[in-house]
Amino acid sequence: MRMNISILGAGAWGTALACHAARRHAVQLWGRDAAQIRTLRTRGENTRYLPGVALPEALGFTTELNAALAHVGAGGLLVLAVPVAGLRPLAQALRAQGQEAPQDFPRHVLVLAKGFEQGSRLLPHQVLEQVFEGWARQPALGVLSGPSFALEVARGLPVALTAASADEGLIQATVRALHGGGMRIYASADLLGVEVGGAVKNVLAIACGVSDGLEQGHNARAALITRGLAEISRLGLAMGARTETFMGLSGLGDLVLTCTGELSRNRRVGLQLAAGKPLDRIVAELGHVAEGVYTAQTVLELALAHQVDMPITAAVADVLGGRRSPAEALRNLLAREPQPEVSPLGEPGVQP
Repeated sequence: MRMNISILGAGAWGTALACHAARRHAVQLWGRDAAQIRTLRTRGENTRYLPGVALPEALGFTTELNAALAHVGAGGLLVLAVPVAGLRPLAQALRAQGQEAPQDFPRHVLVLAKGFEQGSRLLPHQVLEQVFEGWARQPALGVLSGPSFALEVARGLPVALTAASADEGLIQATVRALHGGGMRIYASADLLGVEVGGAVKNVLAIACGVSDGLEQGHNARAALITRGLAEISRLGLAMGARTETFMGLSGLGDLVLTCTGELSRNRRVGLQLAAGKPLDRIVAELGHVAEGVYTAQTVLELALAHQVDMPITAAVADVLGGRRSPAEALRNLLAREPQPEVSPLGEPGVQP
C-alpha cells in the first residue's frame, strides 16, 4: 500500500533512505539549506553526501517544514534524519508547527539519529519525549538502527535494520514504509537498548581506527570489538536495556560494521588520530558528522553515573580530549590488571 513519507534531513542517511522509500511510496525530502535542495532537485544527485548516486525521479523536495508535515498528514510516516545535536531544535519547530493543526500532526515519528545529547545525556527518543511532553497530540516514537552505510542503501544493496518502539502501530507503519527490495526490517520493543547500541558503537569504532592506524593487527581489532561489545552491554543493562538486544543488528551488527568498514566515518577519525592529525582538522575535513567524537565524553559520564567499567570508552575520551596520545592510551589499556571475562553476577561485564 502506497504511503506518504516525509524525511527531514538531506544528509547522507536521510537521502539514502529517501532513495529507497521513493521506489514504492510518495516521499518528500526536507532540508533547511535552500541552495542544497535546489541542487538536489535540478541535478538529481546529492553531490555533497552521495556523489554518483542518481536520485529517483519521483522523489520530492522542500525547504518548508509545514509542507513536509502536510504531505505526511496524520496517517503517514515522519522520519527525522538529523544528527543528535539538531534533534531538539527540529522537534521544537515541529511542535510549534503542529500546534496550528494538532489533528493533522503525524501519529508516527521515526528517528535515525545515533548518540546522546550533550549536556542532558538523553537518547534521541528521550529528547523527543521531553519536547512533546504535555502535548495532547504527542506522537508515537520509534527508532531505526542497525549496520547500514548510507551509500550502500542508496545504491539498493541489501541491508537489515531494527525498528524499535513501544508502539506496535509505529512498528507496522515502519515495516510497511521500508521493508522490501534490498531492505529487511526487524522489530524490537527495546527502544532504549537499540539506541544505546547505536550510540556507543561509534566511540568504539574510533578505538578500532586508532588501533588499525597504529598497525596493531587483526587480533587487536577483534579484541577491541569483543570487549567493546561488553562495554555496550554493561552500560545498556545498567540503564534498563535487554541483554539480547546487544547480540542483534543494533548491537553486534552495527558495532562490527562501524569498526571494520572502509566507509565508517568514526573509524576514519581514529585512523587519522593515530597518524597524528589534530582533531579539529579531522572534523573540519570529514564533511560529515562523526557522532563518536561528540558522544565519547557523554558515554563516559554515564558509565561513571551508573558505576560501570568502560576502559576502552575512557581511553577514547582521553585521546579526543587531548589528555593522552593514541599510543599512550593503547599502552594504558594493555597495562590494566587481569579481569574475569564474565563477572560473578552472571552478566557479561557488569561489575559486582
